[in-house]
Amino acid sequence: MKYLFSQTLSVTLAILCGMSVIAPLAAAADEESQDQSNDELAKELANPNTTLGTLNFNLDYVSYKGNLPGASSQDSWRFSFQPILPYALNETTNLFVRPNIPVLIGQPVPVVNGADVSPTDGLFFPQDGDFSNTGTELGDISFDIAIGKTLPSKTILVGGMVGTLDTATDASVGLGQTLLGPEIAIAQITNWGVIGLLVTHQWDIAGDDDFDTSITGGQYFYTYNLSNGWQIQGSPTFSYNHEARPGEEKWTLPIGGGITKTTRIGKTPWKFSLQYWHFVKQADSLGPDFQIRFSFAPVVSLPW
Repeated sequence: MKYLFSQTLSVTLAILCGMSVIAPLAAAADEESQDQSNDELAKELANPNTTLGTLNFNLDYVSYKGNLPGASSQDSWRFSFQPILPYALNETTNLFVRPNIPVLIGQPVPVVNGADVSPTDGLFFPQDGDFSNTGTELGDISFDIAIGKTLPSKTILVGGMVGTLDTATDASVGLGQTLLGPEIAIAQITNWGVIGLLVTHQWDIAGDDDFDTSITGGQYFYTYNLSNGWQIQGSPTFSYNHEARPGEEKWTLPIGGGITKTTRIGKTPWKFSLQYWHFVKQADSLGPDFQIRFSFAPVVSLPW
C-alpha cells in the first residue's frame, strides 16, 4: 500500500509539474490556430509535417510479462515531455528538433546474484526471479533532428538523425551509453486521415563498452477522422534488438490504437488522446504485456 501511494504521488506530481510548464506558454497559442475549427485543427495536428507547435505530455502505464518468476506481477509508470516546435524552411518543408524527456516511476529491475540489472541489457537469465523497483528517476533523454517535406501528392517524406543521451539518474534504468543513427519516415494524407511509418536505427557511439547496442526502432501511425474534433488514432512504437542474447526474442512489437479529441480550453487548442497497446512480441525474460497511454498537448505559439 505504501509503495502504491508513493507511485500515485509521483505520477500526480509529474502531471502538476507538466501543467505548470504549460500554463504560461499555452496562453499565447498560435494566431493561425484561432481561426481554425476543431476538425481542421485535429487534421492539422495529425499531419507529421505540421507547422503547429505543441507541448506533448505522455503518461504511460506498462504491465509486464516473461518467464522470470514474478515477471507477470511487475508494472511501471512513465511520464514524458516532448516539445515539437517546427521551423518552416519554406511552404512545404520544415525542420524539427524534438527532445523526449522521460521520468520513470517504479521501473522493475531484476536482481541477479544480489545486484540490480537493467532489463534492457539482456544479462539476466530465466532462473533469476527477484525484482527491485526504482523510485522516480530521470531516464535516458532521446531526440531527433529531421527535415519534413510535403509533396504535391500529399505524401510526406522525413529524413534525419535520432539519438539517445546517457542521462539516467539510476544506472539500472539506463543503458550507460550514447546512441546515434538515422531515421526515415513516409506518410500519406488522405481524405479520411493519415497513415505512415517511421523507422530508426541506433548504435552505441560512447559510454559503457562492456556490451554493444544495435537497435532498429520505429513507429507505425494512423488517423481516421470522425467529426467535432474526434479521431481514431494509433501510434504504437516497436523495436528490434540486434544484440539480444542467443535465444531471447529480439522484437518488441505492439498492436493497438485509441481515440483522440481536439478541443479548446479558453482560447487554447488542446489535443487529448487515450491509447491501448497489446504486445504480441517481447523479450522472453521480461517484456511489456500491455501499455496504456494518456496524452495531452496544448498548441503553443512558435518562438520564431
